[in-house]
Amino acid sequence: MSSKVHAKRRNAFSDNPRTSFIHSPALDLPYLPTEIWLMILREATTMNSDPLDISLGLSFLETTCEVSEYHASMKIKRDLSLVSKMWNKYMQEYLYEFVWISRASQAKALALTLLTQFIEGKPSSGNYIRRLHMETPVLMRCATDDIRTILDYAPHLVIYSDHHSVRCMRYSEFIDVRCSPEQMVSVLANSNSKLRKLSLTNYSDDPFPKHVSPLLRRTAANLEYLELSSSTIPLVSGHLFASKSPIVSLPVLQSLKLTLDNTTFAVLAAWDMPNLRNVSVVSSDFGYAGPGFAYFFAAHGKKLHQLELGHSSSLVVEHYLSLHPRPVQHIPLAEWCPNLKEFICSADAEWSWQNPDWIAPHVLLPGHKSLEFIGIRDIDKRLMDDASAFPADREDEAPFFPLVEQISSLLFNDAFPSLRYIRDLSRGSHSMRVGQRPETRILKFWAKILARCGERQVWLEDFRGVNITLRDLKRAGLDRIGGAGTLV
Repeated sequence: MSSKVHAKRRNAFSDNPRTSFIHSPALDLPYLPTEIWLMILREATTMNSDPLDISLGLSFLETTCEVSEYHASMKIKRDLSLVSKMWNKYMQEYLYEFVWISRASQAKALALTLLTQFIEGKPSSGNYIRRLHMETPVLMRCATDDIRTILDYAPHLVIYSDHHSVRCMRYSEFIDVRCSPEQMVSVLANSNSKLRKLSLTNYSDDPFPKHVSPLLRRTAANLEYLELSSSTIPLVSGHLFASKSPIVSLPVLQSLKLTLDNTTFAVLAAWDMPNLRNVSVVSSDFGYAGPGFAYFFAAHGKKLHQLELGHSSSLVVEHYLSLHPRPVQHIPLAEWCPNLKEFICSADAEWSWQNPDWIAPHVLLPGHKSLEFIGIRDIDKRLMDDASAFPADREDEAPFFPLVEQISSLLFNDAFPSLRYIRDLSRGSHSMRVGQRPETRILKFWAKILARCGERQVWLEDFRGVNITLRDLKRAGLDRIGGAGTLV
């Protein structure tokens, strides 16, 4: 009798829909194919700008990745890699694909990891490295043997950047032959090299092309961006060295950034770069008036669409006034670059004592007929320097008068008749303009600039390329600056 009752009770419970098993798609997640998991983890760790996308960095107007963004991304990747052994395995590729070295200890730790994996016979994490970026303080530069080890175990590099971050021994013999300047450069040019973006620093006293020319010959097929800088000024005559240097052909190179000397300008003038469109120049020896500068722009100027001159007008003029009492020779940069559309300069140009009614964006480019865009760097630094002259009164915009006139002079129709855009390229000034409770005088400064751009029908943009409007300024100041009539 009891067995029958219990049987009926069991049947009653089995008929209850609340106890029936309901299949959920969530239970299938652990059994997803590896390819799907990799796509999910990729989307979960994506940065605002893809650090492996070469096209984003070809223009000098693009905002570069900040170290804070890199650290935030790496924190997310680290947390995901600790979820499970399976996720840890999947995350290895994303953990190592972009490596930013900001101090010597990080380079040593990475080199030790790669060496340990090799000794223990484990798969090398260096195979995942696609981009290696080194940017360290002067006193925390990386050891050459650590960087050489990393390069030896990273055969699939696409982007390599060294911004004066390797501690090289000068005026002495290299203890490790593998760490000589020639070997450090040649290791990047293996037979399967896929380098598309390359930033190199020359630590030797020899002219740069002596080391870099063989490398570029082997990596020329894919190289789209090239940045060359030097820590010394070679004493070799540019004309004599250029006549003996081999000619390098870079068929797909689009962007070239030079922090170099007059000697290297003379060498690069003979290089074959048919697709060159963007050039950024900071002359380490004030070689703007040298023959190498003239040779380079006479040879490649007609192809240029975008040009950045890194030295401020004040530094160039001050240099020539102090070292060359004779009048500065005319440099026809506008004639050398007739097809120029975009120009980038710095905001630290001073008043011109020769013509107080006109402040050119750069002493070498007082005007251009076809220029449509002017980008201005370091506005935040200029604003802070000018504001420091009157730290007590935060309402008075008088300290910014020279900068207002300097930017307004770009709107002269005779100098730049085709100008349509002026862009503030500084993240810092953007924060000063739209951050929490910005200073009233900062908002008044931008309101004046905006009003004068409106009169000339020129768009004023922030570093992202977004238009700056009067409504944005009022919203940022919570209408503290009054109506439109009080802004200009």
